Amino acid sequence: MQKVFEALASTVRRKILAYLSESELTAGQIAERFDISKPAVSQHLSVLENAELVKSEKRGQYVHYRIVRENLANTLNGYVQEVCPVSRPLKRESKALKEADNTTSDSLE
Repeated sequence: MQKVFEALASTVRRKILAYLSESELTAGQIAERFDISKPAVSQHLSVLENAELVKSEKRGQYVHYRIVRENLANTLNGYVQEVCPVSRPLKRESKALKEADNTTSDSLE
């Protein structure tokens, strides 16, 4: 979770994710949209990839990037579940149900 939030801390990286939200883009196409050096864009893409928010695929001489929606959504949902006061009692209930289930299945064996 820490890597995701560190990746999202950058405005440039959030913009890259927005660009990738509708289509795959090559590294060059992404770099064209920013007024920073290509190595800087590459570094931002590396951070996003390390956080598993984007995936890259080399096709010929180009590297194509796409967003990994599941990872972003799951991380943000997990965070909200941790800090949302409404979810705490539900999580406790879920944990109790799981423990009761485990106790029942253990006694059946």
